Parts: sequence; structure tokens; C-alpha cells
Amino acid sequence: MSEPTVPPALPPEFGVYFALLEVSALVQRGVQGQLREHGNLSFVQFQILAICGEDRSSPRSMTELADRLVHSRSGLTYQVDQLEKAGLVTRVPSVHDERGVNVTLAPAGAAVLERVLPGHVEVVREVLVDSLDDADRVELTRLLGQVADHVRSRSRSRSPRPSRGATPGDGQA
Repeated sequence: MSEPTVPPALPPEFGVYFALLEVSALVQRGVQGQLREHGNLSFVQFQILAICGEDRSSPRSMTELADRLVHSRSGLTYQVDQLEKAGLVTRVPSVHDERGVNVTLAPAGAAVLERVLPGHVEVVREVLVDSLDDADRVELTRLLGQVADHVRSRSRSRSPRPSRGATPGDGQA
């Protein structure tokens, strides 16, 4: 990838920002087509199924899904609605929080996940992983994890205002 062009009004270190945006868009574009073709899934829907499929015996709260996906609660609710209508996930009230909702992977969702995963892995390797050697993959993973931890710690230190009708961590979306 060539060095990203940074507008003159921005500091040169913004090159990392533009490079990250470009790579992210290219990877997402690469996987979206495969997910649509082989699973009729959006990128976010795939992520929901994948998170729920990590441990099928452990339901995921809507709050956990929204936090992991860095997605709005209303947008997540819409996506989970679509997956539930398709019979790919089920929603049940939380046993730990009377206002919370948990999402579990339905058998049909597990089947879709199993069908799309091999092609998904292939596309991710093609558009991202294969361009790096082992050491670079480890280093890029470490660096991106460092940035994610930094951003998450900053957002936790600020007190976000809850949306109307909801309280932080209530499990509603």
C-alpha cells in the first residue's frame, strides 16, 4: 500500500489514521460480498452470529453485543430482529437482570455460520492476513489491541449520558 496522502492542514502523523481507514474499508468490502453471497448476511449480522457462536452455552446480552461490536443499541436491535425473524438467533429475558435481554445462536444460525466461515476465512486471508508475515501479524495485532484498549479506557473514563428510557448497563438495546 502506498503512503496515504494527508491534507496539508493536518499533521503528518495523521497518515496512520488514513491508512487505517483505507485498510478497514478494503477488508470490510472484501468480506461483505462473500457474506451476502454465501449467507445472505450483513457484516454486522455475521459479527453477531460469530460472537454468539463463540460459546453456544453462554447467551450474550444485548449490552455485551453492542459494546463488542461498537454499534448503537438501536442499530443492534434492528439487526438482531432481522436475525430472529430468519430463525438464526433467539432472544430471551435475562435471568440476571429483569430488564435485560440475552441472545443465543439458534441451530439454523449455527448452520449458516458453519457455511460462511470457510469462505470468510479465505477472503480475510486474501485481503489482509497473507500480506503480512508472521512477525508483522503479531505486531499489527498487538498495536491494534493497544489502540483499542486506549480508546475503550478513554470512553469508560467519560460518563456517557444514557439514552432516554435506558440506564447504563441495563441490557436493553
